[in-house]
Amino acid sequence: MKRRKFLTVSSVSAIAITGVSPLLTWGCSESNPTDEVLKEQAILTFERFGEVWDFQDFWKRGNTFDACLVFADALHQRWPDDKQVIAIQEKVGKMLKKNLVFFNSYDPGSLWADDFGWWGLMALNARKHLLRLGNKELADKYLKLSTDLCWEYKKKTAYDHTDLANPVLHGCRNGDANGENLGVKNTVTNVLLFLLSSRIYRLSLEEGLPDNEKYLDMAYRQWIWFDEWFKLGEYRYLKELSTSGALVQERPMAFFEGSTYQDKIHPPWAEGWVWTGDQGMLVAALTDMLALKEELAQFLGSRDVSFDSMAFEARLRHLIKLIGLGVKNALVSDVDGIIREAPCLSSFGPEHGRDYLAGRGIMMRYLGNEEEKKLLGVDLTENIEKTVQAIWQTRDRATNQVQPEFTSAGNDQQYAEQFKALWGLADDVHKWDISTMKEKNKNGVCQSVGLDFLAAALRQAKH
Repeated sequence: MKRRKFLTVSSVSAIAITGVSPLLTWGCSESNPTDEVLKEQAILTFERFGEVWDFQDFWKRGNTFDACLVFADALHQRWPDDKQVIAIQEKVGKMLKKNLVFFNSYDPGSLWADDFGWWGLMALNARKHLLRLGNKELADKYLKLSTDLCWEYKKKTAYDHTDLANPVLHGCRNGDANGENLGVKNTVTNVLLFLLSSRIYRLSLEEGLPDNEKYLDMAYRQWIWFDEWFKLGEYRYLKELSTSGALVQERPMAFFEGSTYQDKIHPPWAEGWVWTGDQGMLVAALTDMLALKEELAQFLGSRDVSFDSMAFEARLRHLIKLIGLGVKNALVSDVDGIIREAPCLSSFGPEHGRDYLAGRGIMMRYLGNEEEKKLLGVDLTENIEKTVQAIWQTRDRATNQVQPEFTSAGNDQQYAEQFKALWGLADDVHKWDISTMKEKNKNGVCQSVGLDFLAAALRQAKH
């Protein structure tokens, strides 16, 4: 079969005897695979992604390919001179050419504003990948896609420039890009603008790009929006667990006369809704702000804005560790150590399960990064290994297709009870209600979750 073209003669002999490739089993330690096991898992998972990535869904395609790029970078960092790894890097470069054609086939005004956050972040990673391949022309096109189109759309049509919001001014809405449907100010659309702004600014510093202060300005505005909400403890937007740690909820809600944060639609909201993807992206944005504290102090100082650099740093470090504890305590099962999606019906479906399916991978796309890991204050190493093991053991062995669920129903039940004790609320959900999702779309999203976790495992593998 094509996906086994790189197996050695001895491996093939072993398959004939046992029916299982020795490289597809785990090493001496159940939770610590050997380098060769991890490498083969990574290559086989990518090969399957290459069969299912080219599907017709705008935001999911941007998100899944971002997972692919982060994975390819982790693979390159781990084995930069390996022929198979080099071949994967080149294949991803070709896929990026096709992806840009796909993006340009859409009328931007017909899309949701938060879609541009996903594509904008992906485009920045695409640029990094393409520059490594020496394709500056295509890299520049992806940079313009991120800055001139994605960021500009979110700034002009999604950001609330008025002074009418109550109890917290401004913020970002997830309506359509034409601005006809304003949508609601949920976490994902705000953190996407936050993170896209901070990432573009950091790139501008690395490459000496001009006219970059507008990105820092927007990142700071988004920081203020989140921080002001977090300080309004009565609304519990950053909700603390019953023990230690906290998680950011799917959106801030404030129920009083005159509040502009009461919408329970788009998508339908339920009390206590928390999504894994938000946690990773918020930690990444806060990490960026910590890295930019000196530039921010200079920027605000030039505008006579009071800024306490030490208090700013202390606040960021506190929030990152608080969310880190929240992830470790509430999004990791005590019974099996596997990283999970919070048991919230609003995430699992039936209406929007297909949109929240990728959350576990998105969270680890950022929390598995070395810069964020150093600040989290918790160790997820073993949990990443156990989750990769669960993903691999439950895959479709004929195709190496990652499945939506990779845990047992009995353990899921115990996890739901654990989460409820910590969070106060939990739904009796164990399976993703994605029956209306197109098969290729589902396979692409599920495979991206596998790539995200493998990337996290590759980053922590010893050299």
